[in-house]
Amino acid sequence: MAIVYLSLGSNKGDRIGYVQQATSLLGAVDGINIIRTSAFYETEPWNMTSDTWFVNAVVEIKTTLKPEDLLNECQRIEKQLGREREREDAYDDRTIDIDILFYNQDIINEKDLIIPHKYAHLRAFTLVPMLELAPDFVHPVLHKTITELHSDLENPEMVFLYGTRVEFNF
Repeated sequence: MAIVYLSLGSNKGDRIGYVQQATSLLGAVDGINIIRTSAFYETEPWNMTSDTWFVNAVVEIKTTLKPEDLLNECQRIEKQLGREREREDAYDDRTIDIDILFYNQDIINEKDLIIPHKYAHLRAFTLVPMLELAPDFVHPVLHKTITELHSDLENPEMVFLYGTRVEFNF
């Protein structure tokens, strides 16, 4: 089984509800076992123009799915929750976004799948929740821990704790 970290974010509609629903739907997929989730954080939109802030969390899972199959399940859930992708290269408001941050220590560089996520080390909204779950996890390309990557951020204070940790029992 692989240990995987997924980033979930929503800035459209019931932001908390979409993150919770996505987590529940992930837990219902054969081959995915939710281990734990971070607290929810409210964050400014990153690299996009939007007035609506995101609710973000990171979910740790165990899975028997191959990375490509996991990506397909994530995209299926995004679509099920109303995610519309007008342009693949655009950052638009979305009901839910599910990104694979890390899949074990694997390095994958394919057209439609890059693991570790190419921006994971630059985004406070991924690193702060990762600090809760796996501060000593070592980025397989940069060879730095999550704690070290967080200390390298230019704006590590851009995330705000939204509420208490939500426990999912599967």
